[in-house]
Amino acid sequence: MSTSNRLLDEFARIVTDAAGAAQGVRREAGSVVKGQFERLIRDMDVATREEVDVLRDLVTALRTQNDALAARVTALEARLGAESGTAGSTEMA
Repeated sequence: MSTSNRLLDEFARIVTDAAGAAQGVRREAGSVVKGQFERLIRDMDVATREEVDVLRDLVTALRTQNDALAARVTALEARLGAESGTAGSTEMA
């Protein structure tokens, strides 16, 4: 009976050691993959989160400015159209 227990204890120890080794390998592989991705992204010159946020704010401001300028152009075109319509009627008289 003690031989059986010793065998089971040895088997349990081997399985536990193997599980620990597998976790170590998994952590190491994760570190290697993470390092490779970080290097790849750095080499690709990808924008950082801060740079994207700054660009988003800039685009929002430019859209607002563009909308205001479009409204001014529309108003000026309407005014020009009204003035040329008035000028046209006085020239015919």
